[in-house]
Amino acid sequence: MRYSIVKLHRFSGNKATVYSVVRYGEEETFLDKFVINNKDLYISEIKDILMRLRTIGQVTGARVGFFKIDEGYPGDGVCALYDNESKLQLYCIRYGTQIIILGSGGPKLKSIRSLQSDENLKNTNYFMRWLSSEITNRIKNREISYINDSLDFTGDFEFENEENE
Repeated sequence: MRYSIVKLHRFSGNKATVYSVVRYGEEETFLDKFVINNKDLYISEIKDILMRLRTIGQVTGARVGFFKIDEGYPGDGVCALYDNESKLQLYCIRYGTQIIILGSGGPKLKSIRSLQSDENLKNTNYFMRWLSSEITNRIKNREISYINDSLDFTGDFEFENEENE
């Protein structure tokens, strides 16, 4: 399956740039699908997360306090953005306080003790771990670079993952 990273201009600002993932041939980003899949049961939580994204991009940057960090492998930047009540989690990759790449996620039910207990959360988390590794390799190989005082990326944003086909 092929994926690309797209900049979300509606959330990006002078404090942070916000990206999301889109599957080849589709128009909706992973963030769009996250909103669609959760809006009926969690509308106030969705509004809170979207407001946090605007705040991150335009006011504060991607401060640690907005995220549950260390949701992936050590040092890979995979974390989860929560709403105020911690009912929903949105997996993402955080590059300092200036760049975040949004994946997907879902409800974090109290009965779920680990992400392995929920197939959706597990698959999303593992996908973000894979994507983080791919981006790290491309940064090392200079296929992706930081620009605009590390506020943005430039380079090859097309990725292929045979495991997700």
